[in-house]
Amino acid sequence: MSTEDSRHVYRLHSTLELPLEDLRDHIDDATFPEGVTDVEITRRNNTLILKAVAEDETVSKYTPTAQLKASVTEVRVYEEDPDERRNSFRWDEEEEEEIESELVEFAAFKGDRETVLQNSLLQYEMFLVLCDIAHQAEKGTLTAISERGGELEATRIVDGEARPADVEVVEGPRDRKASKAGVNWRDNKFISD
Repeated sequence: MSTEDSRHVYRLHSTLELPLEDLRDHIDDATFPEGVTDVEITRRNNTLILKAVAEDETVSKYTPTAQLKASVTEVRVYEEDPDERRNSFRWDEEEEEEIESELVEFAAFKGDRETVLQNSLLQYEMFLVLCDIAHQAEKGTLTAISERGGELEATRIVDGEARPADVEVVEGPRDRKASKAGVNWRDNKFISD
């Protein structure tokens, strides 16, 4: 694989939530990145798996392709905001009407790369599918650092809208010199030979 073809996802954090029905409609109508012919949706209890179907037919059926993992939760959705209605000024003390509501199942893609985006075959392509999902989600944030063709790219999508993002290199804990406060086990008078 040449440098132009290299594609990786290094960091990813997601708090995306969208109605399960909207997610299914989006996947049914989506155009997938090159290398992915389809995305299969499987539900096991309250876990949703979106698995890449490889375009390359030489890929063994036993080779796990990249998948997105979400949890499914039920959320009560009200016709109007109940707090707004409760706080509105009333001239008469009539009996309060019940606010129309329904239980809606939401798919929540929450966590870091290993939690949300799993397996390496077609991982970058499924990251692109997740970015498309993020543009559909009215709630939540997707941030990521990926690499395509040797260039690092920052991604930030907030409440369905792409936002400016930069890759920033900072000193990490492994870059600092080892602290002298630690125990030197090789030269410890309490340990005998």
